[in-house]
Amino acid sequence: MGSWPFVFIFLGSMGLWAIINSILAIGGSNGKKGFDPYPYILLNLFLSMVAGLQGAILLIAAKRADSISSELAMHTFNNTEADTKLLNENTELTRQVKANTDTLAEIHRHVTLLTEAMKLDQAPPDTPQK
Repeated sequence: MGSWPFVFIFLGSMGLWAIINSILAIGGSNGKKGFDPYPYILLNLFLSMVAGLQGAILLIAAKRADSISSELAMHTFNNTEADTKLLNENTELTRQVKANTDTLAEIHRHVTLLTEAMKLDQAPPDTPQK
């Protein structure tokens, strides 16, 4: 009930209904005017039933689409929550690496200063110290 072939078949069957009834009404004898005379009361009844069913089907389809949208939203929320957790963990690890790098730089500075101080204190004996 939601495709172009259905629409064309439906319109064709309505047109065929009207044509057959019109031919039977014109060619009818003894007061007989087709199986569904001109105002097409039986056709109107069928179309009213189809309209009622279409309303129910549209509501069912909308409910299904809403359910799918809800599931997609929950999936997106869960993924976003997991991504946020990973981002926070990554940020904390980056802070720890930065702190360790700063500590290592400080240690390197101290070692360099100590090495230079030791070089000055342990100069070779044949070299005069100033």
